[in-house]
Amino acid sequence: MIHRTGKTAKDCKQNEGTVILTVVSQISPADAAGLIDALTAIVARASALICNFSSETVGRQLKPDQSPVTVADEASEAAILEGLAKLMPGVPVVSEEKSGREAAPALGGSFLMVDPLDGTKEFLAGRDEFTVNVAIVAGRTPIAGIIAAPKRGLVWRGIVGRGAERLRLLANGADSAQAIRTRRWPAQGGVVVVSRSHLDADTEAFVARLGPVTREPSGSAIKFCQVADASADVYPRLATTCEWDVAAGHALIAAAGGIVTDAQGEHLTFGHVERDFRIPAFVAWGDPQKAAGLSAR
Repeated sequence: MIHRTGKTAKDCKQNEGTVILTVVSQISPADAAGLIDALTAIVARASALICNFSSETVGRQLKPDQSPVTVADEASEAAILEGLAKLMPGVPVVSEEKSGREAAPALGGSFLMVDPLDGTKEFLAGRDEFTVNVAIVAGRTPIAGIIAAPKRGLVWRGIVGRGAERLRLLANGADSAQAIRTRRWPAQGGVVVVSRSHLDADTEAFVARLGPVTREPSGSAIKFCQVADASADVYPRLATTCEWDVAAGHALIAAAGGIVTDAQGEHLTFGHVERDFRIPAFVAWGDPQKAAGLSAR
């Protein structure tokens, strides 16, 4: 559980800038809780904005890579960027839609990574499998992450070394926190969550190597949340994705006791401007012992 006291977002802002990000795992529990609460409030407001749009009538278009983007994506991003600029002025932010419009900011030791609407295809299909993701990255590693599922009314969040929790999503924040933790690999076979829209042959082959398992397809970063709260055991994605799809989930899994690796079982790093923030493959594990020695390739 992320411990909190009476600290507010205003208190947190008094320590503004990259100092907060660089030492978030070392600052007091009260300051860390104040920061995560302030970020959760930003995510909650963006989530509420998305829910104001109808999947049937929302304005949409195709990006150069032929993936969809909607007015809901853009509204969510604008709200998040505005909130982050007020909370932590001057901190670099890498955000999905912004990255398509302008050059990446100069990244120092710490920055924020945002996916304002992860799972746009699911949103347009009328499913509840889409999320809003915000992560803090320091030293090229995600150290805190928040994932909200607006239509499910839930938010998952964690700080590495401080624990993870699932909460009820509100219009301006969250409440009813429950501590969560990943689980050991079940003796009777694990639960594998896979992409509904991007399942590929390499991922299929990896799942086959796990032996008897239960497969559950879904969209967006919700799959990280399922591993983090012990309703699933592994989430493999052996096709190219982007850092903003993974950063918040990476931090959440690590905070909950799991591990996220590349296809060779090595540590993932973030902030790779030179490769347009692409991640070739990853595997998110609830049980690090199961992951040991079992690379995806």
